[in-house]
Amino acid sequence: MDSMRVIHLNAEDVSVVIATADDGMPEIVHWGEAVTSAEPDLLAFVAAEQRNGMAGDSDVPYRASVLPEHSRGWFGAPGLSAHRDGSGWAPRFVLRSLTLDGAEAGPGVTSGGAGRVDAVLHDDAAEIELGVEIDLTRDGLVRSRARVRNTAGATEAAAPLEIQSLAVALPIPTWAQEVLDFTGRWGHERIPQRHPVVRGDHSRVSRRGRTGLDATLVQAVGTPGFSAGSGEVWIGHVGFSGDHEHTIERTDGRLHFRGGESILPGEIRLTPGEEYTGPWVFGSYGRGLDGAAARFHSYLRERSRSSRRPRPVTMNVWEAVYFDHDHRVLVDLAARAAELGVERYVLDDGWFRGRNDDRAGLGDWAPDPIAWPDGLRPLADEVRSLGMEFGLWVEPEMINEDSDLARAHPEWILRAGPELPPRQRFQQVLDLTHPAAFDHILGVLDGLIEDIGVSYLKWDHNRDLIAAGHPASGAPAVHEQTLAVYRLIDELRRRHPDLEIESCASGGGRVDLGILERTDRIHPSDSHDPHDRFGILRWTGLLVPPEMMGSHVASPVSSVTGRAHDLQFRCAVAFLGHFGIEWDIRDLDEHDRRVLGDWIARYRRHRHLIATGRTVGSGELDAAAPQVRGVVAPDGSEALFTIVTPTTSADTIARVRFPGLSTDRSYRVSVSGSDSFGPPWQVPAWLRESPELGGDGDGERVGDGPVIAGTVLARVGLEFPTFHPDRAAVVHLAAVAAP
Repeated sequence: MDSMRVIHLNAEDVSVVIATADDGMPEIVHWGEAVTSAEPDLLAFVAAEQRNGMAGDSDVPYRASVLPEHSRGWFGAPGLSAHRDGSGWAPRFVLRSLTLDGAEAGPGVTSGGAGRVDAVLHDDAAEIELGVEIDLTRDGLVRSRARVRNTAGATEAAAPLEIQSLAVALPIPTWAQEVLDFTGRWGHERIPQRHPVVRGDHSRVSRRGRTGLDATLVQAVGTPGFSAGSGEVWIGHVGFSGDHEHTIERTDGRLHFRGGESILPGEIRLTPGEEYTGPWVFGSYGRGLDGAAARFHSYLRERSRSSRRPRPVTMNVWEAVYFDHDHRVLVDLAARAAELGVERYVLDDGWFRGRNDDRAGLGDWAPDPIAWPDGLRPLADEVRSLGMEFGLWVEPEMINEDSDLARAHPEWILRAGPELPPRQRFQQVLDLTHPAAFDHILGVLDGLIEDIGVSYLKWDHNRDLIAAGHPASGAPAVHEQTLAVYRLIDELRRRHPDLEIESCASGGGRVDLGILERTDRIHPSDSHDPHDRFGILRWTGLLVPPEMMGSHVASPVSSVTGRAHDLQFRCAVAFLGHFGIEWDIRDLDEHDRRVLGDWIARYRRHRHLIATGRTVGSGELDAAAPQVRGVVAPDGSEALFTIVTPTTSADTIARVRFPGLSTDRSYRVSVSGSDSFGPPWQVPAWLRESPELGGDGDGERVGDGPVIAGTVLARVGLEFPTFHPDRAAVVHLAAVAAP
């Protein structure tokens, strides 16, 4: 016990207790609800769980550390799997230093608030140094990563240290017995799947070179029946945009989330003195899914440029014109968008040389001389003269074989052998690890931003990485390609501090904290069908705050699903996000133009609440119940809720509660949404008689709306009609002063 070292971190009702004894690997002995015990009690707790095995020197049970070690008796997946020409594959690390925020943590208990623990360990025989970081942020979010260094002497005969896997483990109590994660495909991302925790591994591995359209995004583990607002929940996430692994592992008395990069054969081979650092692995604890999600949102809001200013209403012209670029048409669209209140205009795919379809042109990032004989500057200037920012679609990581760049530099295309990999969308992957290719793309993008005056890039990534090797050697390149993309974005943002970037990857194919820390919003899906989009926004929102999710109103008939929905429903579903339009608005009649303009005005009025409020939800456990997404102001002074009717229900009406409200306040109600919720006699008075949710300059009719106690709204709820499917209401609740 004299050698035992315990560190207790505490922030935002979360505690992380880290312990180590006898110079072993640090172990997280508690991660979850805040512990208020005094320091002697914490030391007694850690000591109380020590086991001696047989007679103190045989069969001592091994407790999983942050990086579990096979050499100490761990029979699950080791935290580090490595070897040096077949040897050194079972390292046994000895602790050399343990610090909290740079200060050595000695024997006994060291306590702190938010802070970073650094441990340095070494195996002298295997000649491997290991660094482990455990960080508790001010938001109560845990993140951890590991670093491996080859400390062998530099000789001609020295074999490289090959890293096969490096994954950190975050412990979860075994009373968490259910798993929620996600799958999907193009246009249908974030499909939830829920099942009991099982013995062994439940692994979700992406080898697509990007996060993946079928990627889980997060793995949530909770107490049985956990939901948006109830139960203890632990969420794990790997903050890396390349190949990666999310795993829930259950063994004898142990349960943990394990995460890291999925490393291809021979991808990480360290020569003497070289090191490899794995990605940050994040963990969030909370009461209910919404409580855990709030920590991710706070973390991103603190770092993202999207929090610097109100989110501009955005129009993207893709579904309006596709590849058919005509200056007069695009100016007409811009003028109509400005009249509606749009603040950012984005020119999508089709603007560059030879780009009449998706078979040619990628890599030739210059305006097409036929469609744009005077370049894009005149269009950009006209857009700005209408009071809007100008944005541009690019796909810098990709190249068409039918392009001038590919013909000039075929050696810049990733491949594992002499032949090119199979095409996806008629394209290949540009080798950004090649210094000349990197410099070329950086220079082209930098020039476009300067010459045209681009303030926003929609950065797309439309194919998985297949057989993505370095062209000269065939060695795997996914790891280095991912880091090169990060460097490219970082350098562009350094040169252009006000530039905003959207991460799009065939829709929601690259959504992770590695890319989100460098971009300002994501494109959750290429499908704007509101029927599906509501769920996509809800589940993507476990990681991403609403203002960082592009949320557009598209055509009445979805281009992806073929379903038709009325304008009110489409607008209501899109409202709680970064609102925009992706639609040929030349087709609008006077009625729809007024409706869409009203929704834009509402968004502009309420976007501060959307961008700062705490997200809440309900209804996800009952397919026959209304689904709810909401944002509640931090001080409880107001809230917005989108309520969507179920696809089908045996009931004509259901009671909906409004979570997160202050129960000691009363709220005035206003509503906007679908024109019809069913027969008039089925619509409750509160929904029928509430005033229309107001927009800029035309606030709600003060005093006209019903006033209802917060305790009733949050704990009892209000009846909502479920007669018709695919109907939605946006409900605004504003606290009123006490009489």
